[in-house]
Amino acid sequence: MANRKDRRIEPSFDDPRDDAEDDVFSVRDEDRVVPSRRKTPAKRSASKARSPSRGRSQKKRRGMFGIFGRLVYWCFVLAIWGGIAAAGIVIYYGAKMPSATTWAIPDRSPNIKIVGVDGRLIANRGMTGGEAVGLFEMSPYIPQAVMAIEDRRFYSHFGVDPIGLARAVSQRVIHGRFTQGGSTLTQQLAKNLFLTPDRTLERKVQEVLLALWLEQKYTKDQILEMYLNRVYFGSGSYGVEAASRRYFGKSARDVSLAEAALLAGLLKAPSRLSPARDPKAADARAQLVLAAMREQGMIEEKELATAMSAPASRVASFWTGSENYVADRVMEELPGLIGEVRTDIIVDTTVDMTLQELAEKSIRRLIDENGEKLNVSQGALVSIDNSGAVRAMVGGYDYSTSQFDRASEARRQPGSAFKPFVYLAAVEQGRSPDSVRNDAPIQIGKWTPENYNGKYYGRVTLRTALAKSLNSVAAQLAMEVGPAAVVEAAQRMGIESELQPNVSISLGTSEVTPLELTAAYVPFANGGYRPEVHIIKRITAADGSVLYENTAGGGPRVISAEVVGMMNAMMTGAVEEGTAKKAAFAWPAAGKTGTSQNSRDAWFVGYTANLTTGVWFGNDDGKPMKRVTGGALPALAWHEFMVAAHEGVPVAPLPGSWTPQQAAPEVAIDDQPALDENSFPPAPEQPGERQPAQQVGGAPQEQPATASIRRPVPPADVGGQPQRRETSILNILLGN
Repeated sequence: MANRKDRRIEPSFDDPRDDAEDDVFSVRDEDRVVPSRRKTPAKRSASKARSPSRGRSQKKRRGMFGIFGRLVYWCFVLAIWGGIAAAGIVIYYGAKMPSATTWAIPDRSPNIKIVGVDGRLIANRGMTGGEAVGLFEMSPYIPQAVMAIEDRRFYSHFGVDPIGLARAVSQRVIHGRFTQGGSTLTQQLAKNLFLTPDRTLERKVQEVLLALWLEQKYTKDQILEMYLNRVYFGSGSYGVEAASRRYFGKSARDVSLAEAALLAGLLKAPSRLSPARDPKAADARAQLVLAAMREQGMIEEKELATAMSAPASRVASFWTGSENYVADRVMEELPGLIGEVRTDIIVDTTVDMTLQELAEKSIRRLIDENGEKLNVSQGALVSIDNSGAVRAMVGGYDYSTSQFDRASEARRQPGSAFKPFVYLAAVEQGRSPDSVRNDAPIQIGKWTPENYNGKYYGRVTLRTALAKSLNSVAAQLAMEVGPAAVVEAAQRMGIESELQPNVSISLGTSEVTPLELTAAYVPFANGGYRPEVHIIKRITAADGSVLYENTAGGGPRVISAEVVGMMNAMMTGAVEEGTAKKAAFAWPAAGKTGTSQNSRDAWFVGYTANLTTGVWFGNDDGKPMKRVTGGALPALAWHEFMVAAHEGVPVAPLPGSWTPQQAAPEVAIDDQPALDENSFPPAPEQPGERQPAQQVGGAPQEQPATASIRRPVPPADVGGQPQRRETSILNILLGN
C-alpha cells in the first residue's frame, strides 16, 4: 500500500479502463473546463462513413478551379507577351517615321484648269476642282451622312475605334474576307494626307500613329472638315465642293439630303460607284446611307421617305460634254510632261471648243437619226492640223454613258482606209497613178479577195482602182511590193499599233485607233512631213511661270514631194468620183473610205491643205451595222464638220502636183485567168511605170517573197479576218 501511495499517478483522458477500478484516477471528457474538439467514437464513425464522397467532390472542385486558374494564368501571360510584341512592332515602324516635331498638314492639293485655244474652259481636274468649304458652311446633311456610313462613333473615339475594329475582324473570321472597314475617318485622313494606299502592316501601324497625332493636334470638327475637303468622290472630284458642282451643278452649301447620301455613298469605292460609270449602283448605295442615318436618329421618317422618293439628279451639261474626253487625255499626258503637279496650273490645249461642239453635234445627230434604223450606236471624230495639233476629239456618242475614249483607245479594223499605205509602198517602188492593173477575180493560195458587191472593171489605172476601192488591185500591189514594205510605209507615216505582215493587210485587217490613222494621213496634207501629234500647247503655274511649252517643229520628211503629188492625185479621186462623193465641198479635198467585214466598222479619213479629219462609226460589241459603208455616215459627218471648220478660211490647193498620162485601154474581164501568188510578174512594165523613187525615212524595200506571207486569209468582201492557224505558202500550195 505504501508503494502505491508513493507512486505518482498522472491524469489520463479517455482511458478505457473500467469504472469499477476505484483506485485508478481518471477524468472524463465532461470534466474538462474546455470541451474537447474531438468527436465521440459514435460521431467519428459517422464522419468516417461520409468522408469518401466528400473527398472526391472536394478534389473535383479543386481540379476544375485548377484548370480554370491555369487557363487564366496563361491567357494573362500571352496577353503580356502579345502586348510586348505589339509595342515592339509599333516602336519599330514608328522609328522609321520622321520625327513628330516635323509632322504638318500638307497644303491642299492643286487644281488643274484646262482651257481651249480660245480661252474657254474645258474642265477643272486634278486633286481638287473646287474651293475649300467650312464644316458649318456646307450642308449639314453632308457630315451627317458621311459619319452615318463611315464612322458612326467619330465624336466618341480617340482616333482608333476598337469596337469597329473588332467588328471588322469578326466579319473577316465569319465571311473569310473583310466585309466592313475598321478604319475611322481620322485614319482615312491620315492615309490620304501622308501615306500610300499599300495594304501592309507597316502602313497600318503608321496610319494609327498619325491618327493619334491628328486627334491630339486638332479638334474633331477640324479633322472632319479637312477630310471632307480632301477626300476623293470619283470622276476626278476631290472634296465636297468639287463633287457637288460636278454631280449636281451646285455648291456644297446647297446640297439636299438625297444628294448628300449619294456623295457619302461614293466613299466606299469612288470610281466603281460613281454615277458616271454606274448610276444604279450609286443610287443603291445612297439608299443604304439614308437607312443608316435613320437608324442613328439623324433624320426623321418623313425626311427618309422624301429622300427615297426623290433621288439625286445629275447635271446634264457635264454628263454629255465630249470635251471631257479631251480633259481625260490631258490628265493622262500631264505626268510625262511636268511630273507631279504641286501647285495650281493652267493647261492651254490645242482644241478649238467651237469645232469640238460642232463635231459632237454631228456625231450625235447622225446616230440619233439613224441608230435604230442602221444598228449603229457609237461614233468618233479626230481632227488634226498640219502641225500635228489636235483641234477636235470626240471619243463617243455620250460621255455620261461611257468614258471610254474610242478616238484614242479603241483599236478597230480600218478596212480600205488602210489602202493608201499599200499604194504609197507601190508608188515608192516605181508605180504611178497611171500604172495599169487588171481588176478581176483572183486567187492567192486559198484566199479570193472580192470587190464590194462582186463587181469588176478589168484593166484600170491605180488612180481609178484607189478611187473605186478595188480589193483585187490592192491585193495584187501588196503581193508585188511585199507585206513588209506596206507595214514599213504605214509605220513611217505614223501608225503605232502592231501590224501583221501578211497579204490581208492590203484590205485593212490589222487594227488601229482613229487618232493614229488620222495622224498617219497628215503627211499627205502638209507636203510629206510627219509632225508630233499633240493636244497640250502650254502649261503655266498660277504665278504665270511657264512649266512646259510645245516647241516641236514640222517634223521629219517621211515621203518625197513627188510621191505626195501622186498620192494626192489618186486620193482626190475618192472624193471627186469615187466612194466618198458625199464628202465633197468647196475645198480641194482627198481621202479614203473604209468598211470592215460585214460593216462592223465604217471610216472616212480625209484632208484639205488646212485640216485632216478622221471619222469612225460602229458598235462597241462589234455587232455589224446594216450595210453602213465609209461613204455613208462617216462621209456625211466629215462633210458637215469640214464645211464649218473652213468657213471664212481662204481656199488652198493640196500640196504636190502630178500630170496624168494617157491611160491604157480597158479590156473585158471575161478572159482573165485565176491567179495565185506565183502568177504575178514581179513588176509588170506598163504605160506610166517609172523608176523607183528614193526611199524617204526608211530602209530600201525588200522584194516580195513567199516567206513574207504568214498565214492564209478566208474569203471576204472587204477586210476579212485572218485565220488563226499559222502556216506557210508552201503548205497552201500543197493544199495542207
